[in-house]
Amino acid sequence: MITVTYSGNRGIFDGILLSALSVLRGTSEPVRFLILTMDLTDRAPEYAPIDEKQMRVLRDVLSERGDGSCAERIDVTALYRAELAQGRNRRSSYTPFAQIRLFLDVLPTVPDKLVYLDADTLLAGDLRELYGIDLGDCEYGAVLDHMGKFWINRHYVNSGVLLLNMRRIRETGLFAAARAMVRTRLMKMPDQTALNKLAREKMYLPRRFNEQRDLKPDTVVKHFCKGIKYFPFFRIYNYKPWQREAVRKKLRITAFDDLYAEFDRVEAAYGTAVSAPLAECAATRCPAR
Repeated sequence: MITVTYSGNRGIFDGILLSALSVLRGTSEPVRFLILTMDLTDRAPEYAPIDEKQMRVLRDVLSERGDGSCAERIDVTALYRAELAQGRNRRSSYTPFAQIRLFLDVLPTVPDKLVYLDADTLLAGDLRELYGIDLGDCEYGAVLDHMGKFWINRHYVNSGVLLLNMRRIRETGLFAAARAMVRTRLMKMPDQTALNKLAREKMYLPRRFNEQRDLKPDTVVKHFCKGIKYFPFFRIYNYKPWQREAVRKKLRITAFDDLYAEFDRVEAAYGTAVSAPLAECAATRCPAR
């Protein structure tokens, strides 16, 4: 069984669902989804947690497979409030939901190996190709950040797709140290920067496991993150997978049209939570980078 983790608030659930559907479409292996969330509505109304009604939709989809695939919602509100709520990066340009994956090492139901995915990722291949990589004693495997490897340093990785060796992370204390850094040191991309700076042993993976630009024939994970166009004029773009027309017309990607059709089927059959909330979430910069 492959374990896949997402983190987010209520407004990003449909993004998570779309990504989860792409995972299921690409593999015949049973999948266990761990969905991390928390309630910070005292800080902002849009910071409501993913709820059980939304989780029921994902579980109904999984039950259709009949292969033992399952989904678990994990509320880390208490952990976040105790350790990061008053930290230096509590008002980061990324929502605090981007940071809660750093609690994976203290959650009792987390296995020794898992894949973390940002909500703005879609599988174009079989996740078993990524999950099957032997990390040895490396804490995690990740792909170089497309822009960060030039602007920050040549070893800087993107944390939107991570193959996590939780056994090793618990041994080295990587996530505990990352939480301490996020709490005490102001950073532009807090959790991602902390993971880059503090990792003792990381494995650099081929870019097909976190393709941050054009979809290619061997792409396994397509990450719809921020990018730059230089022609015919300089501009920054940030199209997300749930922005279907932008994906088709701006990015010229049609490989996920059948996935959108499956999402529409699920929405019609079970109901979901989105559309408007996703727009709000994108505006406030969701965990996806």
